[in-house]
Amino acid sequence: MLEYTPGGNCARFGLLVLHDDAAREYAYGPVVGLPTPPLGAFTPALYEQAKREGWTVVSMKDDWNQVFPFESSAGTAINILLEPDTAE
Repeated sequence: MLEYTPGGNCARFGLLVLHDDAAREYAYGPVVGLPTPPLGAFTPALYEQAKREGWTVVSMKDDWNQVFPFESSAGTAINILLEPDTAE
């Protein structure tokens, strides 16, 4: 999707979310020394590609309060599994 989205001849926006804040959610990488998850790893190679391609990388730890202010000092970790709607 990140290779497809910025292609074409109109305005496009490529964005990756770096899950680096265990207080808001799980922190995983292995980019920037974070633990490697079994699926969906954010590898150093992907991080370098994002910089080369001009994709925006948003850090949950450093940037997320610009989008969603974090009001609780204790924080709440979340783990949500989204399943597709099978209703037709």
